[in-house]
Parts: sequence; C-alpha cells; structure tokens
Amino acid sequence: MAKKYKILIGGKWIETAKDLEVRSPYDGTLAGVTYLAGESEIRSSVDAAHKAFGELKKLPAYERARALEDVSTGLKAREDELARVLSLEAGKPIRDARTEVKRAAGTFKIAAEEAKRLGGEVLPLDISVGSEGRTGIIRRFPVGVVLGISPFNFPLNLVAHKVAPSMACGNPIILKPASKTPLSALILGEIITGAGWPAGGVNIVPASGADTEKLLDDERIKKITFTGSAAVGWRLKAKAGPRKITLELGGNAGVIVHDDADIEFAATRCTVGAFSFAGQICISVQRIFVQKSVFERFKGQYLKNVSALKYGDPLDEATDIGPMIEEAAAGRTEGWVKEAVAEGATVLAGSRRKGAYLEPTVLTNTKPSMKVCGEEVFAPVVTLEPYDTFEEAIAGVNHGLYGLQAGIFTRDIGRIMRAYEGLDVGGVIINDVPTYRVDNMPYGGVKMSGFGREGVRYAIEEMMELKLLAIKA
Repeated sequence: MAKKYKILIGGKWIETAKDLEVRSPYDGTLAGVTYLAGESEIRSSVDAAHKAFGELKKLPAYERARALEDVSTGLKAREDELARVLSLEAGKPIRDARTEVKRAAGTFKIAAEEAKRLGGEVLPLDISVGSEGRTGIIRRFPVGVVLGISPFNFPLNLVAHKVAPSMACGNPIILKPASKTPLSALILGEIITGAGWPAGGVNIVPASGADTEKLLDDERIKKITFTGSAAVGWRLKAKAGPRKITLELGGNAGVIVHDDADIEFAATRCTVGAFSFAGQICISVQRIFVQKSVFERFKGQYLKNVSALKYGDPLDEATDIGPMIEEAAAGRTEGWVKEAVAEGATVLAGSRRKGAYLEPTVLTNTKPSMKVCGEEVFAPVVTLEPYDTFEEAIAGVNHGLYGLQAGIFTRDIGRIMRAYEGLDVGGVIINDVPTYRVDNMPYGGVKMSGFGREGVRYAIEEMMELKLLAIKA
C-alpha cells in the first residue's frame, strides 16, 4: 500500500477532502498519496505564517543557524529514503537523485552559515554642509510572509533554495510544491518540524495553481519566489504589484566550443549537460556551436557518447536517462523535432519516442526560427551547428528570448573576456557546460529567463529590506 503524506500548515499535519495521487512517470505505479489544499487551507497557511513572523523575526542568529544545521543533518540521515522518493515521483535516475539530496543538505548548510553573516554597513553622512556629526547605520530586515512556488525537476533542492534562505533571515514561508512531485518536499517538512522550527514558519501546501494565485490578493504576502514557466512567471509578476518577486523561468542554453578547446572533454561534458534528467533542467545544454575546423571531430565524439547512454528504470543504478515527467511532454517535444525535420533539420541521433521516453536526440542543419532552437525544449534534444568566427558564435547564443547561462570551451583569455562582456546571460561558465551550478553562486537570467537571483546569499538579500538609521551626534 502506498504511503500517505499529510500536508503541513501551522505546525500541524493535516488531511483535506481531496486526495492527490503521485504516480511514477516511468511505469505509472503509485509513488504515494497526499492531499490538495483548498482555498480554506491555503488561507489558514497565510494566517499561520503571518502569526509566526512575530516570533521568527526575533529569533537570534544562532537559533536560526542551529535549526538549519539540524535540517542539513536530517537530510543526510534520510538520503536513501529521499533519493528513492525522488526517483519514483520524478522519474529521476537514482544516482542523480542521491546527488540532489546531497545538494539540498549542502544548501541548508550554506544557509546556516549565511544566517550568522547577516551584517550591515556604517556609512559616513557628513559629506555636505549641514550633515556634520551624522552617521548612517544600514541593516537588512526580513520582509514577512514569503510565497514559494517550486517546479518538478528538482523537487527537493529547488524547494531548499526557497525554504532555507527564508529560514536563514527569519521569514515564514508557504511552499507550494509541484503537484507531480510533492512528496520529497513533505518529507523535508518533517525534517524541519523535527528541527524545532516554530509552528507556521514553514508550511508545505500542495494546491492547484489557480488557488495559489489567489493568494496574490492577500496583502500579507510580502515576497514571491517562483521557479517554472515563463508564461506563468510573468503573469505572477504582473499581479504582484509592489511586492518583491524573484522569477527563475528557464532558458535554451548555448555552448560554444572553439578550436583550442579540449574537444573530448567538451564532448563529454556536453553529453552530460544535454541529457541529464532527460534534459528537464533549466540550464540543460540545448544548442551547441562548434568552430568549423573541429566540428567533425567534435560531432564524431559526441555521437559516440550519446549512443552509449542507457535509458530505462530510474531505480536501476545503470540508468543514465529516465522518462520525461509525463507522456504529454514527450509527445510535445517529438512534435517539435518532427516540425524541425520538415523544415530542413537533419537527425543525427535519436528522435524516437515510446510513451514518456524520448531517445537522446541530436539535430543539425537547424535554423534559429525553429522551436528546437528558439524555445525552451526542456527535453533530451540538442542542436549541433558549426561556426566560422567567435563573434558569430556569440551572436548565435544571444539569438532568442532567453538568457540564463552559457558555456564556453576555449583557452584564450581574450575570447573568454569577449564572451563575458558580450553574452546576454546571467552566468558565463568557462570550460564547462551551462548546466554547471553550485548552490552558493548567484543564479538567474536576463530577458525572458527571469527576474532577480537565487543562490543562498542572493536569495536572502531579495527576501529582506534595507533600512537606514541616521544618527546625529
């Protein structure tokens, strides 16, 4: 019998009138059952969070740090359980699931350290006549109730990137996990409760998107942090009004491989970057531009790597690629690939689909106007094209609506600096793929890729307000 997971509101574990079945995208088996919150439960979560803020904002730094450390330890202790749940609910290969649990534990560890480093600034104000003897003290203060909305692709660590910063700075949070992958977030809620965090400080509330958006009418919500589709994200921003908001909305990440790079290493990293978790990563490698003189060499090595990937049961230790989150997503991507082929693209590998599985697919002879180039595929599909000049490659990466991260393989510092200055992205990764991320770095993009930054310290800053104290001696 599948385990039932209650939802967390105001420090209590509750059931609602509506079950939410969570099924494995691999074979449809029941991974677990939880509950959908309705409007009344969602309002109760705001009441609880608002009440908790009075206590949280007074918690000393050492208490916040201690709780975050305990959560990190608790995640490590339940690594095997969490990895299995992640693999079942998201279809994530078990090796990648273990890595995600380790990263989530690290995210809480980083937050514990940052909780002790929330400093301020002393600013001389006597810069003009009439301000003699004046000094400014500047500190950051928590804003209040945070609404966090997380996606399915990293159901634990992207939740951690919303919850841990909130805890570090003393904000209460209402977390709406993705409806397809809520179970790992609820286990995290158990760990946080066990760490002694005040009731109502963290609420884990699976709910429909429509019901969640109604919370934007509640003025007690002071900050929104959303990871998901561009369409939903920008709609939330339009409704947010004067409230603080962070949006992480994905991209169609490009990679440039120049002729002075380690071609074999670049091909290996681009394989991992394109096809990990079936390409369902915001910074997954989607477009590869290779300098013409080494294009055939790179292509040969890359296709060899792709052919060696193993896809199958996510719980199998040998599996490299599991299913996409649902058959409809795989079908949509298959349609985009067929559309590209009809417009002149050539399939170098893959393209066949079976249910929610799509073979690792490599296309060439593509055009920027094709959906597989200009949109976010969010699937195991990559395009591979040659270029003549480095400037041409930069222009290719910049083409389109998104700008999250880009990867550059070159040993030339001049090209590195031109890429850093010229690429319209939030992060430039040198001699690795744009899929590279560690949890203390600023993370976010430009253009349609988002607004604001995540990464523990940067998320904390976006969850706080600067306040000046001007003192006259």
